[in-house]
Amino acid sequence: MATPLFEEFDAVSSKQWKQKIQFELDGADYTENLVWNSPEDIKVRPFYHNDDFSQTAVAPNRTTNFTICQNIFVFDIEKSIERALDSLQRGAESIRFTINNESVNIEKLLEKLPLENTPIYFDLKFLSVDYISKIDTIVTQKKAKVFYNLDPIGQLAKEGNWFSTKEKDNFETLRLLSKTTRENSLISINAALYQNAGANMVQQIAYSLAHANEYLNRIPTIHQAIVFEVSVGSNYFFEIAKLRALRLLFQLIAKEYYHDSDCHLLLTPTKRNKTLYDYNINMLRTSTECMSGILGGADAIANLPYDAIYHKNNEFGDRIARNQLLILKNESYFDKVNNPADGSYYIETLTQQLAEKALHLFKEIEANGGFLKQLNEGIIKRKIQESADKEQQLFDSNKEVLIGTNKYQNPKDRMKDNIELYPFVKIKPRKTLITPIIEKRLAEKIEQERLASE
Repeated sequence: MATPLFEEFDAVSSKQWKQKIQFELDGADYTENLVWNSPEDIKVRPFYHNDDFSQTAVAPNRTTNFTICQNIFVFDIEKSIERALDSLQRGAESIRFTINNESVNIEKLLEKLPLENTPIYFDLKFLSVDYISKIDTIVTQKKAKVFYNLDPIGQLAKEGNWFSTKEKDNFETLRLLSKTTRENSLISINAALYQNAGANMVQQIAYSLAHANEYLNRIPTIHQAIVFEVSVGSNYFFEIAKLRALRLLFQLIAKEYYHDSDCHLLLTPTKRNKTLYDYNINMLRTSTECMSGILGGADAIANLPYDAIYHKNNEFGDRIARNQLLILKNESYFDKVNNPADGSYYIETLTQQLAEKALHLFKEIEANGGFLKQLNEGIIKRKIQESADKEQQLFDSNKEVLIGTNKYQNPKDRMKDNIELYPFVKIKPRKTLITPIIEKRLAEKIEQERLASE
């Protein structure tokens, strides 16, 4: 019988490791030199050991069998159908259609698609019982899996106004739909808005949960999975822990409403750290962000093309974005292991700390009237802006680095003639009920200065 390799070695305790590190520091302060504080006020240590904690947050059991989602903005129906079929043939496994208004012929759009084995996500820029009922009739006949992704609160937060509907309010519309669209997911949470606007991870989790809690509280007939549309940034291990903590806390809250469906995580890399100059680096950023999403338990990932902030949709950008996910899935085998982050003391500790802090903030929001009340009063926007300003200061002082933008710039880069889409915050004067939460990239100011000097 083989002798276990490590039996002859004594276990090394956490205390012994720390003593050895302090000896090697030769008098330098351990905390000052090796412990850093995250924007979420989490102190990150140089090593983690099972001596340091007796209990961790138990993340829900998850496979990493995510689907590759293709984003398609529907303008020309024929071209959208052609693009959807082509994307599915070339590796996409689900489609997210963005539809601006009710004039889009939904029967024609869905007619040729293999709906029986292709999940469809809708990003509707309106709220209509008739239109959604029409979709529901089609997908029910074909036994398709559909996510309607309706989020009136997200609409209010992002645009400053509710959807215009025939019913007395948006919640009444959702209550009507929840009684007729029983087979498919109805509600989504635009958690990406908070990340792209500069919220820290504790805020992202807490605001997303408080946002979802408004729906659970107001629409008791919802029993389908709730979709969280989440953006993932470049803080690799923190992002893995963020997703695990979000799912863990959602299950905790949903249980109070006897909501027995798990949440569904639809991920996209963040726009906040994407850059106009040295744009090829965006491919590296989205690669690690998609990896975080997979390891954190994403159900579906819609990758962001490297040129999405300044180019219209194009075949090359879409193909590269899709191939990044295909490589992670088929060549890197990221879809073969259940709960791949289990056993990592660092990630499990981060999950626990983020969950505890987010739950505390969630309870604070509920104790002060709930998410919608604080959104209407501008408190949510102000808190996000405070976090965004802190991060912007770090970027402006080069303490937070974006390669090719605020460090190691290529002075020969010229972008003025390549811009097809306006890549900066757009000002749209209009009357709103509340001041909207604004998404803004870190590099916008420095990029505008560089463009002006070309």
